[in-house]
Amino acid sequence: MLAGLAWRNLWRQPRRTLLSLASIAFAALVMVFLMSFQLGVYATMKENVLRIVDGFAQVQPAGYRENPSLRKTIDAPGPIIARLRTVPGVGAVAPRTMGFAIVSSGDKSFGTAVFGVDPAMEPRVSRLNHTIVNGRYLKAGDENAVVIGKRLARNLDVKAGDTISVLGEALDGSIAADVLTVVGIFDTGTREIDRQLAEMPLARFQATFAMNDKVNTLAISGNTLADVDSALGAIRRSIANENLKVQNWQALEPGLDGAISLDFNTSMLWYTSLVVIVVFIILNTLLMSVLERTREFGVLLSVGMRPAQVGIMVWLELTFLALVGLAVGIAIGDAVTLVVAHYGLELPGTDAIFSRWGLPGRLFPRLSLVSMLSAPVIMGLSIVVAGIFPYRHVDQLEPISAMRESL
Repeated sequence: MLAGLAWRNLWRQPRRTLLSLASIAFAALVMVFLMSFQLGVYATMKENVLRIVDGFAQVQPAGYRENPSLRKTIDAPGPIIARLRTVPGVGAVAPRTMGFAIVSSGDKSFGTAVFGVDPAMEPRVSRLNHTIVNGRYLKAGDENAVVIGKRLARNLDVKAGDTISVLGEALDGSIAADVLTVVGIFDTGTREIDRQLAEMPLARFQATFAMNDKVNTLAISGNTLADVDSALGAIRRSIANENLKVQNWQALEPGLDGAISLDFNTSMLWYTSLVVIVVFIILNTLLMSVLERTREFGVLLSVGMRPAQVGIMVWLELTFLALVGLAVGIAIGDAVTLVVAHYGLELPGTDAIFSRWGLPGRLFPRLSLVSMLSAPVIMGLSIVVAGIFPYRHVDQLEPISAMRESL
């Protein structure tokens, strides 16, 4: 009975009710779309940045992340790689070696991180091969080949087909020296990578740096970052008997993780402000309605309704208002998000900023239960909880004094 009365009372003032519903629905629409867009950008940013070089996760010797060293090795990578490839969610595992060396061309020399990679497996965990702007990427059968970043090539004044010298320290303490032919030049859009990274065939690196069959890391990829994240527990169990550590994407890219956390926390302030504003607008509207209906409430109390029942009826009016408004807002927000997710959203003039984080020129929101429900549910709960104030006002009414109130 109370629910029926509450629903009927809402439509005694249809204009007021529709305006309140529109306010709630618009706020829900905005929050669903913006959060879906924000989370979609974060997912794209993480996957694009990680696919350039890192992979979605890595298996490393203990202490390697804190202090990368050629001497921290995985001595028998074959069986470990075979086990990792059987873990659900893991799509590819690529062995890598990494050492710091001086690369030279003519009288120009620069310090560089030199990676040894498997030309067949590496393209399955990184997209560096898709960023080649001059020449080609490494391929099976290459021996003295190397690919370098665009900025490093410019600093060395070399192009595809030229040779460079590599000089470093081998695993056994001897001098690691080699002459390599630049077969390709990549441009990732990230200055640090394009200036400080070179890749050569894994077998050639192991021979030059006296590593035998040892490697330094195992880069892991999958269909999505979420797949690999969900597989981290199984990955840890598969290497439990080894002195190895699994590094997730946050450990591999702490700067990106910090930037996303800062942006998300800042956005939460905006979402909170929007929720507070909407709740106060709706609460003010309902309080004004309650004050206007004081005489009506007095009549209801005089015919036998208890104050708590009248208060529950008013609280149900606010609850229905919130539920209907949020349902409409979520439905429209979902529709708008799905349309934009199909066509994408292009923001002119942001190419330089986007390339810094590996983002494409066109961005796509990603609708999920979190983006669809989290903010509207919080707003709905806030509105429902705020209904305590008009409830308490009605609960304290006395029949005679309420009936004497003028309309």
